[in-house]
Amino acid sequence: MSTPNSPLRAVRLGMVMSQDDFARAVREAGVRAGQPNDASKRLVQRWESGETAAPRPVYARALESVTGLPIEALGFAAAVPQLRVTGDGRGGHDTESGATTVRAPGAPVPQAAPRGNYSGVWLSAYEYFSSGRDAVFSGRHHVVLLQHGNRLTGRSLPQGSLNPDSPLTLDLQVEGNIVTGTWTEQTARDGYYRGARYFGAVQMLVEPTGRRMAGKWVGFGKEFDVNTGPWSLTFLDADTGKATIARYNRAPE
Repeated sequence: MSTPNSPLRAVRLGMVMSQDDFARAVREAGVRAGQPNDASKRLVQRWESGETAAPRPVYARALESVTGLPIEALGFAAAVPQLRVTGDGRGGHDTESGATTVRAPGAPVPQAAPRGNYSGVWLSAYEYFSSGRDAVFSGRHHVVLLQHGNRLTGRSLPQGSLNPDSPLTLDLQVEGNIVTGTWTEQTARDGYYRGARYFGAVQMLVEPTGRRMAGKWVGFGKEFDVNTGPWSLTFLDADTGKATIARYNRAPE
């Protein structure tokens, strides 16, 4: 059975796009780049279901243009050329990419099952110290989390942050009540950090209710020093439907 591509779906929902909207955006990106493509709602469904593990290069480039993320961050397996021998001894190839695609070697080590399903809308809140302003500031985002097995992927809603044009992405693993992973934030172009891209690690503990995660982040500062601070995720709504996403597509109170 195919493994659903939760990261791609999380990104699409975070952009508040239907599958039709997303396919249209991919087509338009191809036209702008001078590399037209035939992206359709059905193709997006195949990507998200895991039926297609690696898109053709023309689609990969358009996907990166639409989302602003590298193809690896969108949940796709790396494409590795590999000869496949058919019953008549002739070499075969994948009809989607022109080469057989296989997942990179190194299967994940089995982990303890998560204690609940954490898919839904969450409020992300963290604090950081700005040495340039000699003060503590906070970042707050409405984030859509999607879970598949032990993996959690998240992306902030377009208008769901205190600082507009400052998208946040999360890639997390759950083991029991421990959540560990990475974060990336693109700061606002007209903000204090002038569009700088920051990234780092985060580790949290899930409270017994399963409705709050709290812990610490670590990352580098403006002067490339290593910083840390508190970070929490608070559950808001289990629904990830269009109406719910629209309701939370605003700056947190």
